[in-house]
Amino acid sequence: MHQIGVVGLSYRHVGVEEVARFAVPRAEIGARLAQLRARLGAAEILYLGTCNRVEVVFATEDGAAAPDARAAVFEALRGRGAQDGEASRLLRAWTGEAAVEHLFLLACGLDSAQTGEQEIAAQLRGAWEDARAGGSSGPLLDRLLGEALGMARRVQRLSGGVRAPSLGDLASEQVLRHLGAGGGQVALVGISPMTRRCALRLHQARVPLFIVNRSRAGAEELAAAVQGTALALEDFRRDPPACAAVVLAAGGGEPLLDALALARLRAVAAPLLIDFGVPPNVDPEAAQRAGLARTGMNELIEAAQRRRLGELMRLAPVRAAIDERLAHLRAELATRAFGPRLADLRDSFEQIAAAEVARALAHELSTLDGEERGRLERLACTVARRLAHLPLAGLRAAAVHADADALEAFFSAAKAAGRGETDKVR
Repeated sequence: MHQIGVVGLSYRHVGVEEVARFAVPRAEIGARLAQLRARLGAAEILYLGTCNRVEVVFATEDGAAAPDARAAVFEALRGRGAQDGEASRLLRAWTGEAAVEHLFLLACGLDSAQTGEQEIAAQLRGAWEDARAGGSSGPLLDRLLGEALGMARRVQRLSGGVRAPSLGDLASEQVLRHLGAGGGQVALVGISPMTRRCALRLHQARVPLFIVNRSRAGAEELAAAVQGTALALEDFRRDPPACAAVVLAAGGGEPLLDALALARLRAVAAPLLIDFGVPPNVDPEAAQRAGLARTGMNELIEAAQRRRLGELMRLAPVRAAIDERLAHLRAELATRAFGPRLADLRDSFEQIAAAEVARALAHELSTLDGEERGRLERLACTVARRLAHLPLAGLRAAAVHADADALEAFFSAAKAAGRGETDKVR
């Protein structure tokens, strides 16, 4: 596990505005990651960006221990070097088993603003698929992401069918309170896990929906699922329908609705704006000037935190399951990492025994016939294997807990000693 590193930031220790400064437009992710991968000398790398976090996951080459990569990640995501301790102040770093644990907690929703929410697993899967499509995820990240998403599925089973509310659910509740008895239409801008969840909840409440996307074709699938109307974003900007609420959750670095589009919205209605965008899909000051109420990520996260303790108590078995899986994975990866070295060590025992028998057969045991020689050689091989079993079993157990450098030092010393013993026999 020592090859794995994670660097990122989230709502938990910085504001959403700061997260937005590190978010990378989708079109630029490949180029930024290629630069970062080269800078770190990483074999594999993945970028995850959501409405309240940005994370970079990487695996080093040749079994090297993952470094604290905050300075390199800062420069890659912000486009400039960190100054005056910015990287260590704003970014968090995990390496080795702590990084794997963080990924498991993340996939299971235990590090989310709304504890236990399941949308993060879909977002993590999407980031993994992007990395695989771009050729930046290899066997190690594939294994770890597969494990993390497997844990997320296990959470769903442990939850007994109880689905933790997501930020999308909180947004839906706020929309329904805003609609009240009078009802009204709602527009969902952008196709994301959050808007999909909102669409499902609002459809169940029989709220008429507009599904808005940059291309109308991209909106049609979700619109059909919730019996809504698909609209292209440009059409929505130019001629917005009368909506009681607009929920926005789309990527990109620029606001989706500028001052003119907001004025047009205000002219046909006075919708509540709920903005999941990071950076914001609607500039807060522009919304205020247009006379429109806006709820952003900070307000949604604050509402989610009030429910956090209860969800943590409910999901206590998930924490125990993560610890159990980490222990299993630790043992498996350690054995896999040092398996070839253990095989080499066992072979060294056999080679030394074989060389000693060959020396004896050439001198004091030279009178033995062919059958006796064969029996002696087989006996030496059996004894060598049995003698090797005890230290090898101990090393397998130690590999789970020992520092990688300590194990490397042992194997180097054993190899040198083996060469010396072979030379002595010769």
